[in-house]
Amino acid sequence: MSRVKDLENQIQGLSPEELTAFREWFTKFDSDTWDQEFEADVKNGKLDARAERALRDYNAGRSTKL
Repeated sequence: MSRVKDLENQIQGLSPEELTAFREWFTKFDSDTWDQEFEADVKNGKLDARAERALRDYNAGRSTKL
């Protein structure tokens, strides 16, 4: 059995209270992981080209107000 399948089975066996606690933990874990990945991408310059394009489009009037 794969680790993911094993985790799925364990999660399905949680009580409602345990499931709530797991959801809260996983939401924070997932958010923190995404933040770390995003910060690494920024630091490594992976988003520079997109930012430059966005600024060019904005300065050329090719944007709309949200």
